Amino acid sequence: MRRREFISLLAGAAVTWPLAASAQQGQRVRRIGILLNAATDDPQFKTWVEAFLQTLQQLGWTAGRNVQIDTRWTGGNSVETRKHAAELVALAPDAILAHGTSTVGPLSQITRTVPIVFPVIADPVGAGFVDSLARPGGNVTGFMEFEYGMAGKWLELLKQIMPGVTRVAVLRDPTQGSGAMQFAAIQAMAPSLRVEITPVGLRDSGDIDHAVSAFARSPNGGLIVTAGATTVLHSKLIITLAAQHKLPAVYNERSHTAAGGLISYGPDFVDQYRRAAGYVDRILKGEKPADLPVQAPTKYELVINQKTAKALGITVSPTLLARADQVIE
Repeated sequence: MRRREFISLLAGAAVTWPLAASAQQGQRVRRIGILLNAATDDPQFKTWVEAFLQTLQQLGWTAGRNVQIDTRWTGGNSVETRKHAAELVALAPDAILAHGTSTVGPLSQITRTVPIVFPVIADPVGAGFVDSLARPGGNVTGFMEFEYGMAGKWLELLKQIMPGVTRVAVLRDPTQGSGAMQFAAIQAMAPSLRVEITPVGLRDSGDIDHAVSAFARSPNGGLIVTAGATTVLHSKLIITLAAQHKLPAVYNERSHTAAGGLISYGPDFVDQYRRAAGYVDRILKGEKPADLPVQAPTKYELVINQKTAKALGITVSPTLLARADQVIE
């Protein structure tokens, strides 16, 4: 299927792949639900889901012949998420693909039997979705957003792109265990790089604005924006504040850099969605989520926004540019 066809099919708020006549001639049609915490026009999520669907096709699952796919977009709204989660479970799918804690949480409250595969979650054990990474034990499994030790890499990158940084505000969600673990990894790295670390809680836009503005009053500061749903929710504000106060910032997702952030280092979500398709394929062929271990990312990507660097007066070293998977001019 061509890319344009994928994009047009994914554009609707609720997508159901039609069944061809061949599917009605005795061949069993499997059903897959997809629950996404994004708006229907989110180009990034469309790219990720396209990779998932293409991989399924490569594995032998053809829409209209042996599989039907129902997609729901929540727009990040918790009420819509719960409603769409209930709708998908009511369809009795053979598996559900769900992005992040905000979608897996409501689904796991509704069903303990329908297999759920997540392509991205920061802390599945801490959230109570799985018993352990090696043996999930229930109906949920998938792929972690990163290993916590990687958070120290963000601090290293910040020092490499802006060596004069001596103070770093770490923006994190204090209500999530993953936020605390990321902060701990950054804090452990700080003494060797001679950097003072300040935690900033991601609660609401007013708190973030006040905290970042106050932090920016002293010189030689920088930001690290950790992973989590709250980070995504406030990403535009954070990017705006970083530009306004001339603060170099490191992000966990390339989408933030594409939107104007300085630099990002994080998992390749296209790869994560492809791997999630592999898990869905195995479940459709009879394996159980309880027996499929939660896996860490295998591919990471470094993205640098040169336009933002120039606006901040930063000259990115040729060595760092050479390491980048993408440089946005």
